[in-house]
Amino acid sequence: MKKIFQFVQQTWTVWSYLIFGGLTTLINLLVFYSFYTWNHWMGYQVATFWAWFLSVIFAYVTNKIFVFDSHQTSQAGVWRELGSFFFFRILSYFLDVIIVTIGIGWLHGNSLIVKLIDNVVVVITNYIFSKVFIFKQK
Repeated sequence: MKKIFQFVQQTWTVWSYLIFGGLTTLINLLVFYSFYTWNHWMGYQVATFWAWFLSVIFAYVTNKIFVFDSHQTSQAGVWRELGSFFFFRILSYFLDVIIVTIGIGWLHGNSLIVKLIDNVVVVITNYIFSKVFIFKQK
């Protein structure tokens, strides 16, 4: 039991990222589903943007507080961290757009399945960006 506790403690960043990444993915899928699949009042590109934007706000807060335990308190430091977070999320947004454009627009795949696959790729990419560039330990 002690070894299990040590393993979870040593890998907590990954576990917490998976938990909050899962919640971020859920927000992304629900927003996308409600804007595109359910209501059909906007195209998949616009629905993808709003799903991305709202889930990035949630992800920044949860990643900062719960996942990477960032203690950045100076105003300049918080803005730098936030700017870096959004910069790398914009990069992954382009990946998001490419995947849904190919999967939905060109291949005419099921929008929910394409979006789910898309989110798995984006979550992995965002973890690497966050761990290596955004919330790196000093």
